[in-house]
Amino acid sequence: MRVFDDRLDAPLGHLTDISVGGFQLDCQQPVKEDRAFQLRIEVPPELSAQPFMHFVARCKWCRVDPIDAHTYNVGFRIEEMTPEVSTVFKRMVEEFGSDTRPKTTDDYLWR
Repeated sequence: MRVFDDRLDAPLGHLTDISVGGFQLDCQQPVKEDRAFQLRIEVPPELSAQPFMHFVARCKWCRVDPIDAHTYNVGFRIEEMTPEVSTVFKRMVEEFGSDTRPKTTDDYLWR
């Protein structure tokens, strides 16, 4: 699923992992750590009648992909979302997430 920077109305990256408290993107450009973003994610029609969901997330880390040096793996933590968006996000975690436990500081997403 594509993820967009809502302020710039520009693609930011593609969703590669998702959990209760955050997600990982693969991006073509590095992303500044500790920066909050207003984001928009395309939502599959089987998960929501709305084609997009909007929310705020903060970049927690950014590193070069170990396999593709032209791609950056970027970890985000959810900062703000409406209850309606939270419901859709939880459906996405159930459908696409590999682990539904909230990530902690010891998990890979926040290192």
